[in-house]
Amino acid sequence: MFMKYIRALIFGVVCVPFVANSSDLQSEDKAQIEHLLSFISSSPCKFMRNGSWYEASEAADHIRKKYNYVLSKGLIESAEDFIKYSATKSSISGKKYRVQCSNSPEIDSSEWLLTELGAFRATNK
Repeated sequence: MFMKYIRALIFGVVCVPFVANSSDLQSEDKAQIEHLLSFISSSPCKFMRNGSWYEASEAADHIRKKYNYVLSKGLIESAEDFIKYSATKSSISGKKYRVQCSNSPEIDSSEWLLTELGAFRATNK
């Protein structure tokens, strides 16, 4: 019986802040963030994180996990916040994430994602 109480308490402490913060996002912001995550995962580009290159699906998985974490901390109020806190740089090393598509030069992931966000907003007015 005591263990059920402890499990319920842990569930509440861990999950309730996420649910509360997640629901604070406007549906438009959620749609934009989901679009960016899909854009990353379906991209033919390579992603550099802490000096190593990753395929798009791996990069998207990492960024989604980071997004869920910072969302639970109440740091995400917009798609720009998603980019800033989840998809710009390593929280540990501080190194910027980089993207390389085809034969194009590498660019910062934030620049790449902000460009796509602008295009998405322009076509979804």
